[in-house]
Amino acid sequence: MNKPNAQMIDYWNGAVGERWARSQDRTDLLLNNITDHLLPFAAAKPGESVLDIGCGCGTTTFRLAMAVQPNGSAAGLDISGPMLDVARARAQAMNADIPFLREDASVYDFQPVFDLVFSRFGIMFFDDPVAAFKNIRRALAPKGRLAFVCWRDFKENAWAFAPYAAAKHLLPEQPPSDPHAPGPFAFADSGRLKGILSQAGFNGIRIEKLDATASMGATSDQAADEALNVGPLSRAARELADDVRAKIRETVKETLAKYQTPAGITPGVACWLVGATL
Repeated sequence: MNKPNAQMIDYWNGAVGERWARSQDRTDLLLNNITDHLLPFAAAKPGESVLDIGCGCGTTTFRLAMAVQPNGSAAGLDISGPMLDVARARAQAMNADIPFLREDASVYDFQPVFDLVFSRFGIMFFDDPVAAFKNIRRALAPKGRLAFVCWRDFKENAWAFAPYAAAKHLLPEQPPSDPHAPGPFAFADSGRLKGILSQAGFNGIRIEKLDATASMGATSDQAADEALNVGPLSRAARELADDVRAKIRETVKETLAKYQTPAGITPGVACWLVGATL
């Protein structure tokens, strides 16, 4: 029998995971506005025990740890060794007693000890999402709750769609994709998402729209680099020759310049804020 989520585990422990680990500062900047909406939505309280699934390099875990002080605790869980290495190094530098576990949330043997299970874009990658959320539900203490953010439709997310659409004529033909396959936009359909959580045994499900902006850099040069570093364009262009990537970069740079603001290049993002209870 194949190991659950084997493809994603390989993906996030290879070159992609290493690149994300190196790009932690830029990723935090990209997602900062979303994080600032998600944390109040999750409403971690002093004294609570919190689990951060798909914690990556630990930024949200550290913020959750601060929110639950003085007597609370936070832990991070991820499948990516390279990103967890960064998280652990940051924790050591801050003298922060935060465990970071390299585990798959869909099969980990959770105990019902967490008041809040939280995730910033870390729960869209399961082969069997119903089974995964059933397992995640086991991590919640009585009266515990779930709170996460995930992407809405690809075309609603200008940060990802605008550079991809601009460069499409320079990309090899892409195979048709299954919109429900594990990946960043797997939960774009809110009806399907609600059904998954319901089948997994969650109650009190609420799904709210979040429209915000992504911070892709101070200049269109930086934003073009970011578009080639994360998101659908980065995956489609990864194996292309340097001269083709250079053409893509110039095309994307021109497109993203249209999103210039006093705060930098800030195209729109479209997300779901999702909450549920036992």
